[in-house]
Amino acid sequence: MEQTLFFISALIALISTFMVVIQLNAVHALLYLIVSLLASGFIFFLLGAYFAAVLEVIIYAGAIMVLFVFVIMMLNLGHKTIDQEKSWFTPGIWRGPVSLCGLLLAELVYALSAGQAGGDVHVVSAKNLGIALFGPYLLTVEAASMLLLAGLVGAYHLGRPLKSKVTS
Repeated sequence: MEQTLFFISALIALISTFMVVIQLNAVHALLYLIVSLLASGFIFFLLGAYFAAVLEVIIYAGAIMVLFVFVIMMLNLGHKTIDQEKSWFTPGIWRGPVSLCGLLLAELVYALSAGQAGGDVHVVSAKNLGIALFGPYLLTVEAASMLLLAGLVGAYHLGRPLKSKVTS
């Protein structure tokens, strides 16, 4: 039963992620992304990683998606960008990303077929994770927060109304 649920949620995650990429409406793409993140959280839950599942749902499907919705609404793109987004669906544009995905898939198949595990696995508590993140990796966490802030400021800059020039 668990294996069936795993494959169903993996299929939901794959289909909704594909729909994120091909959607022309940004709000619909965000809704599909939320479905994909919820399916990923359910996969974590099925694998016994309850803390990762809760983080996936609360932080990504909750907080980050609220930020994305805020930025999308602030940009107020509307119908003027649909023609530009339709031009991105030409086969020439997709050659690079598809070849990179194929290379990543080949690497994944090679790593899984080699059968080499990556070291000892042990359980880490939330307290130890917080100490690790805000100890030696404090600068990295702060840099990530600055990147998010820069993206938000950039989105505001792009979405602000243009001032019309008044001539007298």
